[in-house]
Amino acid sequence: MKRIIAIAILVVMAATLFVGCSSSNSSSDVKLSNVLADINKKFPDSVKGLSELKEKSDLTRYYEIEEKEVADFAAEINTDSSKAAMEIVLVKAKDSKAKTDIEQKLTIRYNSIVSQYASYSAKQLKMAKDGGVKTSGDYVYLVVAEDSDGIFKLIKEELS
Repeated sequence: MKRIIAIAILVVMAATLFVGCSSSNSSSDVKLSNVLADINKKFPDSVKGLSELKEKSDLTRYYEIEEKEVADFAAEINTDSSKAAMEIVLVKAKDSKAKTDIEQKLTIRYNSIVSQYASYSAKQLKMAKDGGVKTSGDYVYLVVAEDSDGIFKLIKEELS
């Protein structure tokens, strides 16, 4: 009888340990619109004046990302060509092949931004170079904005 109770207690403790260690915010259930909303709340000066992309077709228009590759996305970009090219693009790929393709296309855009600002002011070039394209699981994200480091950190925390 003592063995049965001891085993039952061990099973309950092990189950509690696994439940306690699991993340309640696994990256598979993160809504990217919520991540972007948090970026807007925590970094209002960094995203001031950006326009939201609302349709998957916008990703095709600006980045040549095919709609069928995208499971979810949230994005804000500066559509005014007379201002600095600030962009925050968060994409959840449908699969690993789509992730690779999306990463390549966002990297092409990022490199284009850096090249564009190479002949501008040092401040704008630094902002562009501080940005970049990163991945986490099925997610790919491009950030070019003031305080890119802080935005990258927030995205990483929310996708972990």
